[in-house]
Amino acid sequence: MFVRRLRGEDQEEELVIDYVTKDVNNMTVKMPYQCFINGNFEDAEDGKTYSTVNPTDGSVICKVSYASVADVDRAVSAAKEAFDNGPWGKMNPRDRGRLLYRLADLMEEHQEELATIETIDSGAVYTLALKTHVGMSIQTFRYFAGWCDKIQGSTIPINQARPNRNLTFTKKEPLGVCAIVIPWNYPLMMLAWKSAACLAAGNTLVLKPAQVTPLTALKFAELTVKAGIPNGVINIVPGSVNHSNGSYGLKEPPADDFCCLCCSCAVSNLKKVSLELGGKSPLIIFSDCDMDKAVRMGMSSVYFNKGENCIAAGRLFVEESIHDEYIRRVVEEIKKMKTGDPLDRSTDHGPQNHKAHLDKLVEYCELGVKEGATLVYGGRQVDRQGFFMEPTVFTDVEDHMFIAKEESFGPVMVVSKFKDGDVDGVLSRANNTEFGLASGVFTRDINKAMYVSERLEAGTVFVNTYNKTDVAAPFGGFKQSGFGKDLGKSEQNALHHYSVSL
Repeated sequence: MFVRRLRGEDQEEELVIDYVTKDVNNMTVKMPYQCFINGNFEDAEDGKTYSTVNPTDGSVICKVSYASVADVDRAVSAAKEAFDNGPWGKMNPRDRGRLLYRLADLMEEHQEELATIETIDSGAVYTLALKTHVGMSIQTFRYFAGWCDKIQGSTIPINQARPNRNLTFTKKEPLGVCAIVIPWNYPLMMLAWKSAACLAAGNTLVLKPAQVTPLTALKFAELTVKAGIPNGVINIVPGSVNHSNGSYGLKEPPADDFCCLCCSCAVSNLKKVSLELGGKSPLIIFSDCDMDKAVRMGMSSVYFNKGENCIAAGRLFVEESIHDEYIRRVVEEIKKMKTGDPLDRSTDHGPQNHKAHLDKLVEYCELGVKEGATLVYGGRQVDRQGFFMEPTVFTDVEDHMFIAKEESFGPVMVVSKFKDGDVDGVLSRANNTEFGLASGVFTRDINKAMYVSERLEAGTVFVNTYNKTDVAAPFGGFKQSGFGKDLGKSEQNALHHYSVSL
């Protein structure tokens, strides 16, 4: 295929894209807005569209195609044909890796445009969108591109090996067509976390971006064509759809749900699934911590990406002897934060993703006050255009309260104090949650740090830091936070979920 294309013998038709263009962030961004099916951008079959909104000012960015069940049927058929009969299924894994490397290079070439689109569609501060939303997406594709030719089975010793020379070996095979549902908090990065491993394993996919943040996924689709990914391998269907064919089912949670649904989910029949759901991650701050770091990283654990972060510290436990000083210093730092236009490089805190979510955050804070928690700072919508929420701090939060148990998925710091020296007591309270995605501890005592980290019931425990994820480290939780791992080494990560041993 590569040789014929180099010779010019397999000339493909030029991709036709009807862009929406905007002059923003000192550049002209070109945004596809139609369904991407079988290598082409096209309107939904019934012509239906919906508006995607800029949360900074509430304005409509553009109309986006609203995929119907018939559109998803066509996407699934295209993905199945590409897997069964197209070049992707027959391709040498190393060549497949070369295409994914090329895709990562193209994402890097377009990183400023991707970050700008991510900012206006999701409200992410541009500097964070560039470094994390887009930057980690590029790293993820490069990481999994390197795994393509290292997915292998094993040779197994068996009792009958002698004298008959019998041999048993296994192979790793792709599943086929996979459906991927991604959330709205990290639109491009969640696409990368899920689809890079899926493609590296040799599958084809149908991806449904969150209804409120479809634009970077559609821009990504354009780049896949430029990278040479064969038609039908990647299909993007925006809107809200329900479908149960393929290797995975496809269904979206409500757009304003606090739950962070970051992957595939089974619907009406038996499907292999990987789920990364919500969290209420505890962060324990002991009196022997580095106070400067604990304040800085504690704030980051809550306010990073406007709190729209699945591993955000949903509840802080602060040792009684330092509690008041800690709160005082946090409030001082909040007052220095700049809330405003996320494209402004000096902005610290941008708008919430969409109006329904902002309304739920205000309701969440009102309920906290009603139940008797102390509202120290914030708790209201910012008095300006757009969907801005004040960075918020609650103290005197008791274990039975709603805000102590439920995830806000927003910039709300929920603080409870614990008695000095009561390590086992605070561990019991921290683990008294249905979730188990992440957690953290701040202390200068390495023995205490190890003791606590071994007993915290969470997929990740941060020690004297927070929000440090990397493509080489497996990521995921347990209990009601889901099951399955993203990223990391082959035996532990999504490659395991996207392949089957034969």
